[in-house]
Amino acid sequence: METEQRRVEVNVGGRHFETTTQTLPVLPTTTFLDRDPSLFSDLLSLLRSSSTTSPIPNPSRLIQEASHYGLPIQSSLRSALSPPPLLGFDASLSTTLLPASDPFATALSAAPDGSLCLAHAGVISSYDSTLAYSRSLRTHLDRITSLSRLPCFLSQDSPLPVAVAGSLDHPGLHLYDLSKGAHLGTVFWSDPSDTRLYKAWVAAIAPPSSASSPLFAAFEAAHRENCILCVDPTTLQVTGEIGRQSGIAAKSAAPNRVVHLPELGGLVFMSSVSAGPFGYSGYMRLWDPRSGDPVWETSEPGGRSRNSSRFGDSFADVDADGEQLALYKVCWKSGDVGVADLRKLSDDPWIYLSDSDAAAGAGGGVSGIVHCYKGQVFVGRQSGVEVWSQLDNAEPESVGGGRWRRNWMDGEEEAKKGFVRQMEAGGDRLFLRRQGLDGVQVWQTSRSSRQVSLLCPSSS
Repeated sequence: METEQRRVEVNVGGRHFETTTQTLPVLPTTTFLDRDPSLFSDLLSLLRSSSTTSPIPNPSRLIQEASHYGLPIQSSLRSALSPPPLLGFDASLSTTLLPASDPFATALSAAPDGSLCLAHAGVISSYDSTLAYSRSLRTHLDRITSLSRLPCFLSQDSPLPVAVAGSLDHPGLHLYDLSKGAHLGTVFWSDPSDTRLYKAWVAAIAPPSSASSPLFAAFEAAHRENCILCVDPTTLQVTGEIGRQSGIAAKSAAPNRVVHLPELGGLVFMSSVSAGPFGYSGYMRLWDPRSGDPVWETSEPGGRSRNSSRFGDSFADVDADGEQLALYKVCWKSGDVGVADLRKLSDDPWIYLSDSDAAAGAGGGVSGIVHCYKGQVFVGRQSGVEVWSQLDNAEPESVGGGRWRRNWMDGEEEAKKGFVRQMEAGGDRLFLRRQGLDGVQVWQTSRSSRQVSLLCPSSS
């Protein structure tokens, strides 16, 4: 303890500073550093308080400056600059990321550290964990419609992510190294018996969950035949094919969502939904990539459900939560939010959420989307974005039980800007892409509002 609290004096650019080895764990080799003293002062202030309530003008420059003092300082600084834990009921619009060119975003991919890759037209732009702009790469694609990234354990030599992109206008799955500004390669769906498949495009992507797992991509050909390809992200070789189907009906259409569930033995969840003059229709399936067989499936409307009161009220969107081992869907007609336990799937596994303070489903579910993250369920409706939070759960092994609270995250004026087309969460941020609105909105819990909520707890 005595070593940790030892005082140290440092001369930075002619200005003297005094601190402790606990605040500055990696001591410089000399007591004089020819660096900017104003930057060092900001850096030292952040390290002392471990947080900030005021905006930092240039956080990426501070992190770059911290590299001169050792990695432990960089880690502490990133922690100080990170927002507090994301609480949807207490979140507010923090900023809007506006790319310099073609500002209308077409796809998003967030990382666990809160960084973001966004596609705008045929360009991929990356922002670091402080949301400072990193760089842009113009691809050979005209319009990127699906975007993901390789996890950091597969791109350790690259300071920027390796992006995985697909386009409904161009065939193949494309990988780009954003650090080198290079196209790493393209994966095509090929079958010697049907050359038409070589021109198939990508409709959805699920990134690898570990260094030994593949990435999964849903391919669709012009004649609507589709499947999910398992791809080795290091060699770009196709290692398997699952769920091949004709695509001639709604129950065999190409998946528009693919989620890998390592928490469920490596199963792959896929879903497809389409809207027509009589409402929505679609299907959900769980596949075992090892056997290539489905382990559960359902279709709406119809299926084998005996719940006649909800016949015709099929889902508008669905998401799979690997951490909670749950499926969450929003119904298009009623707007209700349903949850199903991935471990106890049956003909009709749904429990519908409700709270006592607001009518569930207000605003309907037309054009609704759902995204689950860290035990919270975010639902985008034409009337706004709501978040469901579980207050308690009497049975830890159950999903959907206990009491739930629903809050509107955005106000009426914000909702008028355009309904949400995509939601992606990463770190402690929620990124929204709205219809007809340039850029990407960043929602997070502010430190000041979090402090107020801790000082003034709810009477309930």
